[in-house]
Amino acid sequence: MLRSMTGYGRAQKILNGRDILIEIRSVNHRYYEYSSRIPRTYAYIDEKLKALLKSGISRGKVEVNVTVNTIEGKDTVIAVNKDIALGYVNALRELNRELGGEYGNWLEDDIKLSKLIKLPDVFSVQKTPDNEEEVWNDIASVAEEALAKFVEMRRNEGEKLRDDVLSKSDNILAMVSKIEELAPMTVENYRNRLYQKLSEVLEGKDIDDQRIITEAALFAEKIAVDEETVRLRSHISQLRAMLGSEDSVGRKLDFIVQEMNREINTIGSKAQDVNITRLVVDVKAEIEKIREQIQNIE
Repeated sequence: MLRSMTGYGRAQKILNGRDILIEIRSVNHRYYEYSSRIPRTYAYIDEKLKALLKSGISRGKVEVNVTVNTIEGKDTVIAVNKDIALGYVNALRELNRELGGEYGNWLEDDIKLSKLIKLPDVFSVQKTPDNEEEVWNDIASVAEEALAKFVEMRRNEGEKLRDDVLSKSDNILAMVSKIEELAPMTVENYRNRLYQKLSEVLEGKDIDDQRIITEAALFAEKIAVDEETVRLRSHISQLRAMLGSEDSVGRKLDFIVQEMNREINTIGSKAQDVNITRLVVDVKAEIEKIREQIQNIE
C-alpha cells in the first residue's frame, strides 16, 4: 500500500519500573535520515533504535523522542556504611573513657541505634546499575508500538495521495484523447488554408493538387504527435500501476513524471493549433500537481 512520508506515532508503557514514552514524526526527505532525543543515561540504545525504525521506514526525515522516567525508589538501594557506623561507636566510647578517666568517673554509655543512624554517612542512597538488555527490550517494545501507529498514519495519508494522483491522471488521459482528436484536423485545416492561399495567388489558374498533397504530407509529418501520445499513455499506465505497489516507489514515480513532462513538452513544441496548445498547458499543470504530490510519497 502506498505510504506518505509524513507521519506521527506515539506509544507509552510502564515496564519494569520505568515509564517509557516514545514519539516518532517524519517529513519529506530524499533518503532515510534519522535524528533522536534520548536521555544521556540511555544513549547506548540509539543505534539499535535507529535500525529498528529503519526496518519500517525507507524514506523521510525521521525524528524520534524518547522519555524514560523511573518510578520512585525502583532504581535505588539503601546501603549501610558499617565501617563508618563502627567508627562512630568506637570514637564515642573512646571519648567516654578519656573523659571518665579525666574526671574520675565514667559517663553513661547510652549509644542507641536510633541516634547512630542520624549521624552523617551512616546510610547512603545508591542507584542500581541498569540491566542494559532489559532496558533495550522494554524500549524496543514501546518503539514497535509507536512505529506501528506511525506506519498506519503514513498509509492513511498515502491512500489520500493515491486517490488524488489517480484523479489527476484521469484528467490527463481525457486531455490526451482530445489532442489525438484534434491533431488530424490540424493537417486538414492546413491543407485548406494552403489551397485557399494558392487560389488567391494564382487567381483562378490551375492548382497543382499533387503539390498541395505533398506539402500537406510534409506538414503532417512535422506536427505528428501520435508517438508522443502513445508514450505518454504508457507512462501514465506505469504510474497508475506503481500507485498500487507495496514497495517504496517515490523515486520511480518521480522519474515517470519527468518522462511525462518530456512527452508533453514535445507535443507542445509541435503544436500548430491553438486548441492543442491550450490542452498542452492544462496537461502540464496537472503533471506539475502530480509531481508535487509524489514528493510526499515514500
